[in-house]
Amino acid sequence: MSLTVVGSVAFDALETPFGSRDKILGGAGTHFGLSASFFTDVNAVGVVGGDFGDDEWAVFQRHHINTDDIEVVSDGKTFFWRGKYEYDMNVAHTLDTQLNVFETFDPKLSENSKNADFLFLANILPMLQKQVREQCENAKFVAMDTMNFWISSMKDAVIETIKVVDCIIINDAEARQLTEEPSIYTAARKILDLGLKAVVIKRGEYGATLFTNDGYFVVPAYPLESVFDPTGAGDTFAGGFMGYISAQNEINDAVLRRAMVYGSVMASFNVEKFGTERVDALTYPEINERFKTFKTITEFDDIPFEKAVSA
Repeated sequence: MSLTVVGSVAFDALETPFGSRDKILGGAGTHFGLSASFFTDVNAVGVVGGDFGDDEWAVFQRHHINTDDIEVVSDGKTFFWRGKYEYDMNVAHTLDTQLNVFETFDPKLSENSKNADFLFLANILPMLQKQVREQCENAKFVAMDTMNFWISSMKDAVIETIKVVDCIIINDAEARQLTEEPSIYTAARKILDLGLKAVVIKRGEYGATLFTNDGYFVVPAYPLESVFDPTGAGDTFAGGFMGYISAQNEINDAVLRRAMVYGSVMASFNVEKFGTERVDALTYPEINERFKTFKTITEFDDIPFEKAVSA
């Protein structure tokens, strides 16, 4: 099975209470691709400038990510974002955004990327997301992301794109904004009614919730003593989620639930260091061990109500 991701490949500059970095590899497509590469073959579609160097390409190469569809604009500069986090690591303060070559990004998909079994549409212009979806007619399962800016400025276009995918992965604030519902449970049901198979709502340090037509499933965030950099955690979650699904022979409720756990596992590693540093150095035994820990911290005995009350 193969998985295509369309999204940003970028440089980030970060400042958190635990340190800072002046220029590191980032971008939604990057974080997603690295995470998904532990489960399946990944095709990355994006654009970078001539300042994207050997060290950055090496990260993709180490994880066997196909970069044939990452366009290089030799006389341009790569998308750049500078941000700062206070002790509330759920809130990123944007200090500078330079779209550079990403401003005119027009995804160009090879036949290999078009024919992938699975597709993830990272946070880009919703009209572009829809155009890419229409090129990947044979994809078995398609998921997308979006953001508050698109919802507030072109909500109709976001909704039209949602209608042609199978799953959306967004945070709780975006779900409320999209549906104008204060409850994420009501919001998720309204989004499912657009024709989706699954809605995943990320809740930061409180974990994430999966909604399907058959019910819902909640996975907690992994308890960490130190969070160095939450940038890209949501995309890393999506990469683990979609990567696991694309490695399975079928898609059912049990697979989606396990995918939620793997998404949370991958996101928990992402925040332990800056940028891609932690996931780039990750090993399969570490992933398996943390998956087991997730299972342990969410298990409890099935005690009948009468016995539980009398105990």
